[in-house]
Amino acid sequence: MATKKAVLHRMVMPAHTCPFGLKAKDLLRRNGYELEDHWLRTREETDAFKAAHDVKTTPQVFIGGERIGGYDDLRRFFGKSVPDPKAVTYRPVAVVFAMTALMALAASQAAFGTPLTVRAGEWFIAFSMCVLALLKLQDVERFATMFLNYDLLARRWVPYSYVYPYAEGLAGVLMAAGVLTWLSVPIALVIGTIGAASVIKAVYVDRRELKCACVGGDSNVPLGFLSLTENVMMVAMALWMALSVAH
Repeated sequence: MATKKAVLHRMVMPAHTCPFGLKAKDLLRRNGYELEDHWLRTREETDAFKAAHDVKTTPQVFIGGERIGGYDDLRRFFGKSVPDPKAVTYRPVAVVFAMTALMALAASQAAFGTPLTVRAGEWFIAFSMCVLALLKLQDVERFATMFLNYDLLARRWVPYSYVYPYAEGLAGVLMAAGVLTWLSVPIALVIGTIGAASVIKAVYVDRRELKCACVGGDSNVPLGFLSLTENVMMVAMALWMALSVAH
């Protein structure tokens, strides 16, 4: 049986090893190819290679004397999908909720010896608020820009778009700790109610197609049901804690 062979040209410099070159190398080997691995060790070598083959990027893969292309082209060659960086996706929010749910169950197990407790439900919402706030706080400016597209209060008072992630994070931390309920409940109730009303108006009344700022200002999460869920969860948590204190 003939050995499958491929030639790979990739940048391997003292200060930089191309990650896509490493991915291409791994993909070829996993598909049973014997690899002839050529390193481009300097910027001059890289530029000369690009000019010689009339390509704009490296790595470049050749199979059977035919140029396949870069890493994405290689994935297509093997019949694998290539993610579209502009495609809308719910994955970021789904991952946040899945991880915070597991964190809440783990915390309940550690504290009470069982993962299924009322406190686990409370922690799930509180942890979700904290993580979502953390994602927004990575780049508050970009979050504020996206948030201003639809939030009703922020469009009237721009500073609110900068205050929001700090308020969400503060309320989440206080709720997780179960302290200062007199402060966390009003914060969550106000920002959750305004957020829910904003999503309902933008998506379900005005029928606008927007990206949600819920996981920061650079996401492709569409504004809609999951965005509304974040705000409803905050309102529900605030009401639950208020009733718990009252009793």
